[in-house]
Amino acid sequence: MPPAAGPAELPVPDPAPGVAAETAVEPEADPAAPAPLDVPRTPTGEADVDALLDRLGDADHLATDGHVEVYEDVHRGLRDTLTALDARPGPPAPPSTYGNRS
Repeated sequence: MPPAAGPAELPVPDPAPGVAAETAVEPEADPAAPAPLDVPRTPTGEADVDALLDRLGDADHLATDGHVEVYEDVHRGLRDTLTALDARPGPPAPPSTYGNRS
């Protein structure tokens, strides 16, 4: 079977005379530059918690020394949310059958 015909490969022209070859090469990415982690997240169904977890994405655009402020803010919000859960009254306790024995 003959090979499939594909698009013809065109030669890459040399840079214009007088142009340094360095301009044709892309600069290397700075490994210390902020880069998004793109970690997928499943919503919890709790709007307050989801908003706090979405805030973690703000750290993607900050230098490492800026992460602490975001993490502390999210941690504070999650801690406050959990504390509020403890403050809510729960369902009434079922009646004790121990005192009703005859």
